[in-house]
Amino acid sequence: MDSTIKRIKACLNGGRSRDEHPAVPVTPGELAADAAAAVAAGAEALHVHPREPGGGAQSLDPGDVAAAVTAVRRACPTVPVGVTTGLWISDGDIGRRLATVARWAGLPPAARPDFASVNVSEPGFADLAEALQRAGIAVEAGVWSPADARTLAATQGSWLRVLVEIIDGTAETAVAAADAILTSLDDLGVTAPRLLHGEDATCWPLVAHAGRLGLPTRIGLEDTLAGPAGDPATGNADLIRQSLTVWTAPPPHR
Repeated sequence: MDSTIKRIKACLNGGRSRDEHPAVPVTPGELAADAAAAVAAGAEALHVHPREPGGGAQSLDPGDVAAAVTAVRRACPTVPVGVTTGLWISDGDIGRRLATVARWAGLPPAARPDFASVNVSEPGFADLAEALQRAGIAVEAGVWSPADARTLAATQGSWLRVLVEIIDGTAETAVAAADAILTSLDDLGVTAPRLLHGEDATCWPLVAHAGRLGLPTRIGLEDTLAGPAGDPATGNADLIRQSLTVWTAPPPHR
């Protein structure tokens, strides 16, 4: 399946709870329905955080990953589906995370993610990326800083794309922080495709900046609960539609 993203990837839930937004999808069925709505609104790829049965805590367990991916793929059979590998899900246990993710290789193709996101700053990054690639799962490398860019450049591997992610900061500092990482990747000769996005305060400035640079971005309830004007979003499809408007907007006149 072609996992190229030209404009928007949807990040449907992350670690969000229903207490934060009533539209956060948590069960496989909810993820599938929300994925279909996001794709209809313009999403070209999907990123989900599988949960324990009943929509509980985030999970890396192969059964929970399979349930989420299978449901989403049935709803969106031509759209690539990716998942998280966040170390926090295994309570910081590097070995347990690696062993659990390695078991994904035994999943049938219909239940196996097309790609997985791995944060370069987390211990065990290189071993985890290698395990995913052995399982036939492409790797998105999450780069949060120029230091992460240097680590990535020094790591052997094949990257589906580099996620340039501004996790902290303000709307005013987001673009400069992103440009520092992008420049580092250029200087270090990292040539993998890039996707640029932020979270919360940095989200919308970087959707706009990604559009200006011609880079794909991502949006969804994982990254923000509000639209570009600060109004509460009704859900993921709403955020997708608004992000496409922002991404395609001409740059402001100076």
